[in-house]
Amino acid sequence: MKKTVLHTFLGVLFAFCLMITLLITSVEAVCYWTPGYFEKEYTKYNVLNDLPEMTMDDLLNVTDQMMDYLRGDREDLHVWTTIGGEYREFFTEREIAHMEDVRGLFLGAMALRRICLAVIILSLVLICATKGKLKKVLPPAVFGGTLLFFAAAALIGLIVSTDFNRYFIIFHHIFFNNDLWILDPAVDMLINIVPEPFFMDTAARILLTYGVCTLAVLALSFFFMMKNQKASAAQKDRFK
Repeated sequence: MKKTVLHTFLGVLFAFCLMITLLITSVEAVCYWTPGYFEKEYTKYNVLNDLPEMTMDDLLNVTDQMMDYLRGDREDLHVWTTIGGEYREFFTEREIAHMEDVRGLFLGAMALRRICLAVIILSLVLICATKGKLKKVLPPAVFGGTLLFFAAAALIGLIVSTDFNRYFIIFHHIFFNNDLWILDPAVDMLINIVPEPFFMDTAARILLTYGVCTLAVLALSFFFMMKNQKASAAQKDRFK
């Protein structure tokens, strides 16, 4: 009985850590692994119209350096480019200070994913070490844990979609202890290149990517659950 409870707990823990890993990876996939994503968004919202005589190539170069900074591949955000015929820094000191906080969130998420991956491996090891069979323990636990986590994520997504701007502000109040994120479009370039609709599109794409990954996990775990049930039924028939 104790082993069954332990194996169920480890299986659900495995599922939750897997869901967190997939969610963070979905964010990374949209921001870093989607070819031409930023250019399409910039074109869609006519971002260059709000920037003083700047080319798309220069804007994409600035974006690449900004994303490298957020990922920890660049030490600072002092990015120089040509704007209105003048070679100068793109970001203001206020934007740089704000993006330092954003970078902390990105790096924190990457660290959380590494922890979740370690927990996933540890869960598998403990299940095996306590003589649990992965093919029997994981499918129902992963199916139930994934369904619960996905339902919670879907509910949050549905709530946020009712008033994105409101929850966008709430998000910033939760994760930032200053008002540096409140930028002036007349001075700060960042708010012009990533307007609110950009964040809405990005959030929707992340949820779609995460949804596809989650459905794949649910389908696989359900498949193995059914397979195990058929195997158990066949084994019972042999002993009748």
